[in-house]
Amino acid sequence: MEMNIADVRDNLAEVINRVAYAGERVILRRRSKSVAAIVSMEDLELLQAAEDRADLKAALRARKEKGAVPLEKIKARLGME
Repeated sequence: MEMNIADVRDNLAEVINRVAYAGERVILRRRSKSVAAIVSMEDLELLQAAEDRADLKAALRARKEKGAVPLEKIKARLGME
């Protein structure tokens, strides 16, 4: 569902109920441009879990790269020993 921000403001309680209880996703539009979304907590948790998995995958990949600099060397360069 897409709604203008002004309409959301006028019907906020209804929008929250539709998102929270009916599982709808509401795209907020300003001047015909999508600018934000209102999603259920379940959808947010799924999104955060996907981001966490992507971050972990990237971190594991970075650890395998050659040329990594140990933390001790970085601290020494910065005078943080």
